[in-house]
Amino acid sequence: MIPTQKSNYLRELLLTLLVLGLTFAVVFISLNNATQLKLIQNQGKLRVGTVNSPMTWYLQRGDPAGFEYELSKAFADYLGVELELTVTNDYNELFRSLQGRSVHFLAANLLTTDERRLLFKAGPVYRESNSVLIYRQRQGRPAPQTAEDLVDSRIGVLPGTSHEASLHNYLAGIDSLDSIEIITPADADSIDLLRAVHEGELDYTVTDTFFFGTQRSFFPGLQEASALGEPIAVSWLLPLQRDQSFINALNDFFAAPDTQALITDLEARYFTQENPLNFFDTVSFRSHLTERFIPLKPYFSQAAESTGFGLSLLAAIAYQESHWNADAVSPTGVRGVMMLTNAAASEVNVEDRTDAEQSILGGAQYLLNVKQRIPARIPEPDHTWFALAAYNVGYGHLEDARRLTQQLGDDPDRWADVRSHLPKLAQERYYSQLRYGYARGHEPVRYVDNVRRYIDVFEWEYQLLTRENQQPDDEEGIPNGNTPEDFRDISEKVLRNFAPSL
Repeated sequence: MIPTQKSNYLRELLLTLLVLGLTFAVVFISLNNATQLKLIQNQGKLRVGTVNSPMTWYLQRGDPAGFEYELSKAFADYLGVELELTVTNDYNELFRSLQGRSVHFLAANLLTTDERRLLFKAGPVYRESNSVLIYRQRQGRPAPQTAEDLVDSRIGVLPGTSHEASLHNYLAGIDSLDSIEIITPADADSIDLLRAVHEGELDYTVTDTFFFGTQRSFFPGLQEASALGEPIAVSWLLPLQRDQSFINALNDFFAAPDTQALITDLEARYFTQENPLNFFDTVSFRSHLTERFIPLKPYFSQAAESTGFGLSLLAAIAYQESHWNADAVSPTGVRGVMMLTNAAASEVNVEDRTDAEQSILGGAQYLLNVKQRIPARIPEPDHTWFALAAYNVGYGHLEDARRLTQQLGDDPDRWADVRSHLPKLAQERYYSQLRYGYARGHEPVRYVDNVRRYIDVFEWEYQLLTRENQQPDDEEGIPNGNTPEDFRDISEKVLRNFAPSL
């Protein structure tokens, strides 16, 4: 190669390398200058850390539910990205995931304490939590108004919690402090303490006012008394960082009127709702039987014939679910006469859950699908009670309860035994070890109890209706084969079963 050609070659090579270097530099600078918000939107995923608990995230009838889940999902939708949850029951692991930047923020009903503010950035405050004194309301026993009213009482509180500190601060300075017995069981949880107060083993307990809202319907008679101390802010926690793009988007999201309305709705649904599973009113039942059930009866008869279930059973389930209202919608989004979830409706090819015929036929088929998953060795009627429990709480949660029943030394194939352990699915020391985690374990218990009672009520009231109208039931006869001679037995059973509720 002659010198001139060699020089030209070197110049071209250097020029090429320079162009490539500048290109890489521009790309590198642009990537590093991209805001966190832009990166999240480019990746299309919002990674959120949470825990499995009644306050945050859990499975309800197989679908995700919970205050923190729904609020996080709304924020992901606001950003136009997909929500990706990392769920754990270990709070140390939860905080490590944030420190390691494997999640963008934590949404786990976390108090923004001074210690946490040193390590993390707190998002907008969307709730304030307060330690509250819980007591059982009894005639002639007024609610405690001051710390002096707690003299000569037994108070249960979880050790090492902010509630314990609040209780000690509340009691500080009273003259008769030695007469108050403070119980701090190491092997209990908040539900254990609520149950102890409900059953009279404790006079009071201290818990979070919002947590009490999720459980109060399962402990009738328990009431809130005094708030102990000042409320503490609850917010999402983010890593400490200079980039303000993400926190700015978060502030805009929480400031939006739609978000504030959503938070109000979620708090009402998850923290203050009353349990609908105790409702019974004879007058309403009779009017619903005439006005709602009779027009729907052909669909129930068809469903009974196609699935083999009794008319009384299907009618009782539908009354428990919706009071035979085709337009019923629950706060969690299930709807129709049989209150099917989207997943259940898809499984049985129901396109319109508010169409009464589709809902009744689909609901009966879904119950049959669930029933066929229950081990065939379990005899009736327990086989059906297990199916009803799974219909209400989800098959996975039922299997968790059956495994737990066996672990605790009882018979997992006996409904009475599993029934006694289902409520433990709401207790952290149990659900944290189970495959499907937290569930409102009291609900399937009351659900099955109520359906069994409604079967009796339906048979009695339906028989009276057909006799009064002189319209004998040519298709099925008296539901479940009862004769007029059985009326007195059925009536006595109905009154006995519903006496506590009337």
